[in-house]
Amino acid sequence: MRPLSWGAQISWRQADPFASLKKVGKDSTVLLICITVFLSYLPEAGQYSSFFLYLRQIIGFGSIKITAFIAMVGILSIVAQTVFLTILMRSLGNKNTVLLGLGFQMLQLAWYGFGSQPWMMWAAGTVAAMSSITFPAVSALVSRNAESDQQGVAQGIITGIRGLCNGLGPALYGFIFYVFHVELTELEPELNSNNAALQGAVIPGPPFLFGACIVLMSFLVALFIPEYSKGSGIQKQSSSISGSLTNNAPERGSGEDIEPLLQDSSIWELSSFEEPGNRCTEL
Repeated sequence: MRPLSWGAQISWRQADPFASLKKVGKDSTVLLICITVFLSYLPEAGQYSSFFLYLRQIIGFGSIKITAFIAMVGILSIVAQTVFLTILMRSLGNKNTVLLGLGFQMLQLAWYGFGSQPWMMWAAGTVAAMSSITFPAVSALVSRNAESDQQGVAQGIITGIRGLCNGLGPALYGFIFYVFHVELTELEPELNSNNAALQGAVIPGPPFLFGACIVLMSFLVALFIPEYSKGSGIQKQSSSISGSLTNNAPERGSGEDIEPLLQDSSIWELSSFEEPGNRCTEL
């Protein structure tokens, strides 16, 4: 129904929302990265939707403590993503930085799951700030591994996966809270005591422990992501070119001195001079 005056017609093939998924699926490295992002961000999205209510009803945090907790984690996350991320990327590389961030996330979620004291939540929040380096390191890893014509597609799919997790994560956490009989309500801590909220619960925070298991799966998948360096490919290509040039070069006499074409390949000097009746350019 699109009028011709609007431009070229749009086909069903162009409107296929899974076309980009099929294209990136052909690249095993990008596919592994996408699976890693899905398994790592799914519990993180569920944590965002219920954690502060969990602190209030189960751990007994008040409004001031929750505000201070958010501020502490936010400030430490800024430091982690600006200072520590740069140092880790230079010293460990992209892949190892992703693995380290996933390790911090596993420790944080397990601590949330087994922790029952306020000081445990504060300590786990510090670890949570360090786990915030995972997604920036993943984005850098995608830019290094994806082909030049797949950069935008790969980054867009990773962003789409995070959006999908924002819908699935809260539903998953709510279902697990329900299964383990941990009821989170909007009541004040005084009206809903810790003992009443923990009745029938095997562990204080079962969804967080389940999320740690999911991140462990993400960690195992990330182990198979190859550490690719674009410089090695360029070096290999340049060496093959130089080898072909050497093979095609004409043979010289054994007594003839072989001098480089340029003493300094980075300096090219052009000078012109004229003689009577003759003009030439010297390189």
